[in-house]
Amino acid sequence: MRNKSIFSQIDKPLLIMSILYSIVGLIMVLSASSVSAVLIYDQSPYYFFFRQIVFVLVSYFVGFIIVLRKPIRKYKNYLPFFLIGILGLLIYLIAYGLIVNGARSWIDLGFFSIQPSEFAKTVIILFMGIFYGDYAKKYRKKEDKFQFFIPIAYAIIVFGLVAIQPDLGTAIIIAGITFLTFLAVPFDKTKVMKVLKIVSGAIAVIALVFLVSGADILDNILTDTQKSRLTYKEPCTRYTEETGYQVCNGFIAFNNGGLFGKGLGGSTQKYLYLPEAHTDFIFPIFIEELGLLTGILFIIGYMVIIYRILKIAKESVQLRNSIICYGIAMYILLHIIVNFCGILALIPLTGVPVPFLSYGGSFTMNLIICIFIVERICYENNISRSKVEIKKGLRN
Repeated sequence: MRNKSIFSQIDKPLLIMSILYSIVGLIMVLSASSVSAVLIYDQSPYYFFFRQIVFVLVSYFVGFIIVLRKPIRKYKNYLPFFLIGILGLLIYLIAYGLIVNGARSWIDLGFFSIQPSEFAKTVIILFMGIFYGDYAKKYRKKEDKFQFFIPIAYAIIVFGLVAIQPDLGTAIIIAGITFLTFLAVPFDKTKVMKVLKIVSGAIAVIALVFLVSGADILDNILTDTQKSRLTYKEPCTRYTEETGYQVCNGFIAFNNGGLFGKGLGGSTQKYLYLPEAHTDFIFPIFIEELGLLTGILFIIGYMVIIYRILKIAKESVQLRNSIICYGIAMYILLHIIVNFCGILALIPLTGVPVPFLSYGGSFTMNLIICIFIVERICYENNISRSKVEIKKGLRN
């Protein structure tokens, strides 16, 4: 009865859209990865599909059985373990991390690998929501003013640890989530000015360092592959070079697809023209097979998902819950913007996956868990609203 009660109070359009997009993602992972699975990895054409379906099913199982039943207020009890755990894992990666695509971002568990930086995004969102939710109630005194920036300091440390892996794409997403979520916090104007001064000062120092020794800094921080990605404009003029090959083939996939696509499974670019087509470049395969019109509808669907999450944020009684929902919405939005801008050569490629579409265990699990955190908040909003209505009824 309790499970039925919870299910009746969640946002069903958001859940349906999430499940639908997960199914589409599985289909596209199968289509985009079948060739490379055989020719590059010497595996079955279904290798990545079967792995991804396990990630999806486990994520939804955890979401329905654990996350949906866990009150958001109880995350405060686990938060110290989350915060310390993420820092510990990121520090561990510096020496013992598995290197993939030039970044030491993975921990090999044998049967699969995890990417701690993906879960760091959610931990930062939860930290900001819980901390600033409590701050609004307890810490308004002047002597506590420096505590206001504790989550920002933690996020900066995480950003640094991820950047030195180096995984600049994930680091940029973490910085964006932190900044945009911070804007959702209802602080006063004096704090706004203080934040702007701190940010401006940090930018000025970084700019000065780069002016003095910019080339040397880039040489020491970035890998050769990442430095090459800084050359990203007009990729098809550099088709024979690594800096243009992948993006230009993405353009070719867009052109091949036209308005209506070549049909599911009909992509030619997945025949090793687009390396790792089932991850960062899965959307060009999507367009090539299903067409631009379907792609536009799919993007509109993303906006519906984000709208539903922001709606739940706006309706939240607790500031904590509102900030968490807003942070998750920004998490999804940033992944969409950064990936699409990268494959369209509007910004350098950063290796950021597409929500629900791209193959990836850590990203998939973290994303779906985030959706269920939002659904739990929706449930709590509806329960709070029902209690208020009952009280009003009793008074009348």
